[in-house]
Amino acid sequence: MDTETADIKAIEQVVAAVERAQRAKDVEGFLALFHPDALWTTAHGKVLIGFEAIAEFTRAVLPDASWDGEVTYEAVHTQFLRPDVAAVKVRQVYHSAEGDTEGAPLYVMTKQADGTWLLHACQNTEVRVD
Repeated sequence: MDTETADIKAIEQVVAAVERAQRAKDVEGFLALFHPDALWTTAHGKVLIGFEAIAEFTRAVLPDASWDGEVTYEAVHTQFLRPDVAAVKVRQVYHSAEGDTEGAPLYVMTKQADGTWLLHACQNTEVRVD
């Protein structure tokens, strides 16, 4: 397997870990996916700069998050900006009895010295159906 293919697989595993953490409301599992200097913008435009801000928000919101149904995440496109930096377009779908709603996150991920990929600059965007 070439390096790019291996990196894409590793990136897809991070996206799958985001899904697992969200479904389980696993705060620490979710936070383990972030670079210490991460930047996160929520679907509603709240800007969180740095790991501590992301952690504070996640610890306050995720445990009490409520949704009927389940959420799925899929890496639909990965574009390498450099060998150690990737822009990853994600399809996020909340499946519920009332119907599905969708998000379109963009994760800029960085490859660490040990080969792991972490979320570094992320923007979650709600998809509106007009």
